[in-house]
Amino acid sequence: MEGHNLALRKTFSSLLNFLEMIKFEHTIFALPFAYIGMVMAEGGFPEIKKFLLITLAFLAARTYAMTLNRIVDLPYDTENPRTRKRPLVTGKVTKKTAYFALFFSLALLFGAAYGLGTFVLKLLPFALFFLTFYHFTKRFTYLSHFILGFTDGLAPLGAWIAIRNSAFSSSDLPGWLLLFIVTFWIAGFDIIYQCQDVEYDRKANLHSIPARFGLKTALSLARICHATMFLGLLVLLKFLDFWLPYVISLAITLFLLIKEHMIISPYNLTRLNEAFFNINGYISIIIFSGLTISILL
Repeated sequence: MEGHNLALRKTFSSLLNFLEMIKFEHTIFALPFAYIGMVMAEGGFPEIKKFLLITLAFLAARTYAMTLNRIVDLPYDTENPRTRKRPLVTGKVTKKTAYFALFFSLALLFGAAYGLGTFVLKLLPFALFFLTFYHFTKRFTYLSHFILGFTDGLAPLGAWIAIRNSAFSSSDLPGWLLLFIVTFWIAGFDIIYQCQDVEYDRKANLHSIPARFGLKTALSLARICHATMFLGLLVLLKFLDFWLPYVISLAITLFLLIKEHMIISPYNLTRLNEAFFNINGYISIIIFSGLTISILL
């Protein structure tokens, strides 16, 4: 019995280490936007099968992307003081486990795409290219923040396509608008996040906007990104018949965005994690809630 309990504790500990490696808690950023794409495309909640397949596709895609990121960035994570305690660096998660998770999540992604239909399956290689490619962009361009944003923005567009089985007609504009919104939202707070790695990025010859242009310019560009994102959110009003709950969520979102940029400065980054994680997590949930209620009422 004691041996059985020990095995369970070891398995649970390994699972927690793996979830820490892929930063599972950061799912809160993009998953609500994927659901927004789904709800807007359906005009409500879809049948349970499609909901589960879209959720599986998102989780598999994110697990693939984050695991690949940890594998290809391992040499940098080993050197960077901020990332030296990541599970793949310390050995809490082995390379063998990481590679197994990489290919298993890829198989799940293809399985979910197959279940969502031929059209989704045909477009999957395009999404897979960005899920793979963006990890390497920091090695040669400081525009990597926007490539990451675009990659995350494929989540709501993909959910839209999975429901509509269409991507390139005029009626698909909301799906592409969601891609635009998420691109600038993610790029903005990724620029903020990378402010903490300026010294290491310069030393390792890694490219980022903070490392290339300095903290002051980087934070100004992050504000421009989030202003652009908010304008995109306003345009979404055009596609809603009843918009009061969504307008309320936009007002809260605007307050949170302003707060995010007020609590950090080039001279004080002590509240960076609060700005990066807490506030942006609230934003995604609030927008999803306001928009979904507007659609359902």
